[in-house]
Amino acid sequence: MWLKLLLVYIVNVFILSVSVQADENKHNLQKLIDTAEYGATLVIPPGHYVNNLIIKKPITLDGNNQVIIDGNNKGTVILIESNNVQLRNLSIMHSGYSYDQIDACIQVRGNFNIIKDNIIEDCLFGIDLQQSDHNIIRRNQFTHSKPLSLGLRGDAIRLWYSMNNQLVNNKISYFRDIVIWYSKDNRITGNTAQHGRYGLHFMYSQYNQVEDNDLLHNSVGIFLMYSDGVTVKNNRIAHSVGATGVGIGFKETSDTLIQGNQILYCATGIYSDLSPYQPETVNHFSHNEILYNSIGVLFHNDWKDNIFKENRFIGNHSQVAVQGGRSTAQHNEWNNNYWDDYQGFDRDRDGIGDTAYELYGYGDQIWMDNPSAQFFRGSLMLELIDFLERLAPLSEPVMILRDLRPSIRANTLK
Repeated sequence: MWLKLLLVYIVNVFILSVSVQADENKHNLQKLIDTAEYGATLVIPPGHYVNNLIIKKPITLDGNNQVIIDGNNKGTVILIESNNVQLRNLSIMHSGYSYDQIDACIQVRGNFNIIKDNIIEDCLFGIDLQQSDHNIIRRNQFTHSKPLSLGLRGDAIRLWYSMNNQLVNNKISYFRDIVIWYSKDNRITGNTAQHGRYGLHFMYSQYNQVEDNDLLHNSVGIFLMYSDGVTVKNNRIAHSVGATGVGIGFKETSDTLIQGNQILYCATGIYSDLSPYQPETVNHFSHNEILYNSIGVLFHNDWKDNIFKENRFIGNHSQVAVQGGRSTAQHNEWNNNYWDDYQGFDRDRDGIGDTAYELYGYGDQIWMDNPSAQFFRGSLMLELIDFLERLAPLSEPVMILRDLRPSIRANTLK
């Protein structure tokens, strides 16, 4: 009997010591960081650590996919105030709720840091970089922000006055935006962002590269505001719907290259407002697939100096539209695009239509001048008005654009 009681006592003491040690571990992670040598690699013992950490020296924290760092819904979970820090294979969660303090899973205030292969969960903001250059944010999974309405969620990744950073192969869902503000020469490639507001939002940010991203089910795929010299290539943007749904939007943005993108099932595929804005600059759109949108390309006004060459326009309710009165898009260049509603022939079989593709605005364009009439777009009433206008126009229709060399075969544009 006494042997059994002794065994039970030993087991209880062991459990208690393990519990105490685990509790101490929750408070010792900052001490481990503070006492580590410069350049050291800390492989953190598996566990759930309730800590708000500050890193002020170049070290590597590796969780080996067995470590949770929990901010306990207070402040920022990990603050990096150093260069050459690495965070990898960690689960980071439960920041505070302060917008003023930008409570985040990770705040970066340094250069040449690497944040990769982490899980970012239940943080107001995901990763925030301010005046931080040459950092790499790679293969992180952002599962969701705080359980708030879309406009109140924080951003998954924020760049503010931060240059030459790389955002590569991250997977983001149910955050608000990816924000690139006052930041140039960054590379954003291979990311997936879905169920947010802006997939990518640029403001006063020049010469960034945006390639091979999937931006799905957001209110807006990509919006470029006052951000010249940006390259947007080979992205897939889909299901940007709702009253303000836009695939790629431009506001006073110049000298861009928009190439090889697939824009489909959006309220508006491409939206342009006073772009290009700088004198003697051009925005180039080539080899894009603009498919099954309510409006393929929408100009806010009668503007100029956009070049649309070798794009595919298929299945859009309206291929191109211009807001405001009897405005047109003829001051832009349209060349060798494929239009699925082209009604001409190719008798010499050179792949180019024998006659120009001409797009006119008839009675169905009444919704452009009267926004409330958009409710009836696609309805029998407006389709009947459009048919009667084409049959016997009561007024001269407006030519919206002319493509002198329309492509006959869509597959030749690939």
